[in-house]
Amino acid sequence: MSVSAQQLAEELEIFGLDCEEFVTEKLAELCILYGQNKEGMVSEFVAFCTSTRKDHLTPETLNSFEREFLSKRLSKVRHSACKDSGHAGARDIVSIQELIEVEEEEETLLNSYTTPSKGSQKRAVATPETPLTKRRASTRSPHQLLSPSSFSPSATPSQKYNSRNNRGEVVTAFGSAQGVSWSGRGGTGVISLKVLGSPESLTGSYKFMFQKLPDVREVLTCKIEELGTELKEHYKIEDFTPVLVPAQEPITVLGQIGCDSNGKLNSKSVILEGDREYSSGARVPVDLSELAEYSLFPGQVVIMEGLNTTGRKFIATKLYEGVPLPFYQPSEEDGEFEQTMVLVACGPYTTSDSITYDPLLDLVAVINRDRPDVCILFGPFLDAKHEQVENCLLTSPFEDVFKQCLRTIIEGTRSSGSHLVFVPSVRDVHHEPVYPQPPFSYSDLPHEDRKRVQFVSDPCSLSINGVVFGLTSTDLLFHMGAEEISSSSGTSDRFSRILRHILTQRSYYPLYPPQEDMAIDYENFYAYAQLPVTPDVFVIPSELRYFVKDILGCVCVNPGRLTKGQVGGTYGRLYLRRQTTDGERRRSPCVAAQVVRI
Repeated sequence: MSVSAQQLAEELEIFGLDCEEFVTEKLAELCILYGQNKEGMVSEFVAFCTSTRKDHLTPETLNSFEREFLSKRLSKVRHSACKDSGHAGARDIVSIQELIEVEEEEETLLNSYTTPSKGSQKRAVATPETPLTKRRASTRSPHQLLSPSSFSPSATPSQKYNSRNNRGEVVTAFGSAQGVSWSGRGGTGVISLKVLGSPESLTGSYKFMFQKLPDVREVLTCKIEELGTELKEHYKIEDFTPVLVPAQEPITVLGQIGCDSNGKLNSKSVILEGDREYSSGARVPVDLSELAEYSLFPGQVVIMEGLNTTGRKFIATKLYEGVPLPFYQPSEEDGEFEQTMVLVACGPYTTSDSITYDPLLDLVAVINRDRPDVCILFGPFLDAKHEQVENCLLTSPFEDVFKQCLRTIIEGTRSSGSHLVFVPSVRDVHHEPVYPQPPFSYSDLPHEDRKRVQFVSDPCSLSINGVVFGLTSTDLLFHMGAEEISSSSGTSDRFSRILRHILTQRSYYPLYPPQEDMAIDYENFYAYAQLPVTPDVFVIPSELRYFVKDILGCVCVNPGRLTKGQVGGTYGRLYLRRQTTDGERRRSPCVAAQVVRI
């Protein structure tokens, strides 16, 4: 028979105890959890309060009572288990679970006497070896869920991080924040999350390190030909000319930008590698002196107009601009669009001099306070570049530390009801370091959280109620910024040029050859790392300075990283609202955006 909070309140009044609602609700939960009736539970609770002289009831008092009551309950189960051990009787699932908890309790008790660092832990601490049950974990704070001392012998908080004095400061803003409260509805709103693919999305692991050079060449050739066809139709170009054919008249050529050596690209080392259909992959040096403006990087597919009088050098006189894909058109499946708040944050989630994950706990507190409709969290969650990881100082497997971080985020934000989207990073030390990167696998995800938690790949195109987000945790701004060359009489900054390249090249990683630390599987890159549409919002975290920009109608956000070395970093928040079209002019659904210090 179920016990209600009202019945428990009436029983407590007999003893002259007038308790708040959270006390009776907690006691009712314990009754269901341990199969106790209301009279027995109230008797135990009154005896506990009398023996410990607890006059003021707090959540900590209830947690202490739960631990003491649980130990008594376990001793009874242990006694009954000993009596029943003489015969092999059938047990129900509840009794089996109780016996498992007995073994876990005994293991925790033994572990408490092993070393001083473990001896200082509380018995009910959540560790990968002794996980909390779903019911108990849901009532604990994030600080109780995460136990850094369980996987690191030196879990000392960062002094620089804790001494910061600019918490919550808005460092950059976009759009009109007038009338925006920056608080969502958590789980009460209607949220439709859908991963867009071209033609399908990456959902699981795959075998890598088996690609052949002809396969890589095939992918690069297809990219040149597909973009060339689109640009040819857009600019109404009659035909392309092979790059090595001598011509006294201006000609139009198609190809991919490359460098004539292994060094960094510069204005004197640019070559154009022609396509397969017209140029059979031939290469020709390019003279850029006649171009007033240009912005080029290795791997860029371009159409150039110019002269090639000898067939040995192409003198470019005109560079055709790339054309972005159209925007996504919402359908009835995307549901009614409501005002939506989205929070975005990128790891590392702990400072470089500490493994306590204080910034992560602060972010969980922000999520519980603001209750955003959707939280997009980028890796790394356990950074391969962290000092304690590089020096092999962690005492637990990387996978266990990562799972403890996930459990802290998922169970710590359960009260907010926010939808959580996890994007992996090549810097996640436990995950497959390949690009495109498959989603995280987390078999321990509680059943009650499966509707609000989603694991996606890197990169990913995610539709939130019909508003498309382009997501990638790869520091593409840093990678392309180191390789791009430009000459411009305008005032465009490097960030804007790189973002424009990404959108017009229609790829999440158009740079070729890639950075040395990027292991790209080009067969899967062609299938999963292309832009299916131009995103409404493009989230591209980077080590470089945070910003929010409107590029070709797409709101591009670099929220920064949650930590920068030993100090706190930033996170981003966006406010979405579908606006009526102004004639034929499209209006972005991202009304306002901010980058905020943690």
